[in-house]
Amino acid sequence: MASTEGLVPITRAFLASYYDKYPFPPLSDDVSRLSSEIASLIQQLTLQSPPSQGEASLIDEANRQPPHKIDENMWKNREQMEEILFLLQPSRWPIQLREPCTSEDSELSSIASHLKNNFDNALTAMISFQTKNSDRVFSTVMTYMPQDFRGTLIRQQKERSERNKQAEVDALVSSGGSIRDTYALLWKQQMERRRQLAQLGSATGVYKTLVKYLVGVPQVLLDFIRQINDDDGPMEEQRERYGPPLYSLTKMVMAIRVFLTLLWERYDTFKLNKDQWNLLSEAAIVYTSEFERFVTFISDVFANSPFFISADTAGILGSREKEEYKEIIVQAGRTYEVSLMVESENSYIAWDFSLMQGKISMDIGFSVEYISASGEKTLILPYNRYEADQGNFSTLMAGNYKLVWDNSYSTFFKKSLRYKVDCIPPVVEPTN
Repeated sequence: MASTEGLVPITRAFLASYYDKYPFPPLSDDVSRLSSEIASLIQQLTLQSPPSQGEASLIDEANRQPPHKIDENMWKNREQMEEILFLLQPSRWPIQLREPCTSEDSELSSIASHLKNNFDNALTAMISFQTKNSDRVFSTVMTYMPQDFRGTLIRQQKERSERNKQAEVDALVSSGGSIRDTYALLWKQQMERRRQLAQLGSATGVYKTLVKYLVGVPQVLLDFIRQINDDDGPMEEQRERYGPPLYSLTKMVMAIRVFLTLLWERYDTFKLNKDQWNLLSEAAIVYTSEFERFVTFISDVFANSPFFISADTAGILGSREKEEYKEIIVQAGRTYEVSLMVESENSYIAWDFSLMQGKISMDIGFSVEYISASGEKTLILPYNRYEADQGNFSTLMAGNYKLVWDNSYSTFFKKSLRYKVDCIPPVVEPTN
């Protein structure tokens, strides 16, 4: 393995220097102007008819400062777009727009349809950004992993984890969960990814040694992921640089959502005039175009950001084969054991071993045991005799495991064993 001497975790100062090359062109002045005018219309609606308890809660949320984290704001914008698109479904329109009796109502119905198209396009851009960013991060992480059967296991585990998360969301929606409920769950899942990331970076003892030495993650990466989400860590520079325009867009989309919610409930008594409809239409156009511009910009920045040391810099993992394998002599009549501490459920234990004896007695007994806190042993993988084996199993519980190579049946022949063993934790992703 190429030396990592001299490498340090990416710091806030490093990112500050990098971001100097990527200034974000300021938002259009129309964002603040239109947000203020929408706020005035909201005030008129609430004076005309006091808000219900649910409307008051929504207004309070819109008046609060947006979340500080970039990714939480992204989810918040996506949630509000979905809420707006729900309101803009023709079946949700006031009856005067659904069944227009005048040319003016027909024209307003057309404006409502165009609003929906704008938000459909912005939501598509949002989803594409989140998907591509997640895939990019995972691909970057995978460059640090050995390119053998373990990489396949990690990919399978990632796919299984995401399927489980999606099934959880689907079940919520099927049971009648609201858009708000759905996004609360999505953010909870995102925070769980962040928690697992912090745990991986802070792992100690045998677990940390296995992750670093056997799985192939350099210490510099473990240090980085441990402190990436610190309050004053690297991501804080990103938030200070690119947070303010995103916060303005979050406030704007919240205002549009609140306005539509109040308007639909009061349409019979507070019918917008043509100028006010045009203002709403302009606000939707400006928000969606500016949001799509921001997402395109930030996507390019993220795609090139040096959040991880490159595989080339850290040393190509293929050169580690000799270091990854250990060799041990198992004397006749003896056993050899490797102990593992598994800290997270749904981890994998994986192994790859072969005998180098040569010509005779080319087999050795092999089994895997689980050892409880009280010392009780449970056979997880039954004893069998092998010349070589590659295998894995998903752990049913966290705790101590023991891999046992048994040469006790042999009276004369020692066995030269070449092996590597990994404990592969659940795949996690950094967040911003």
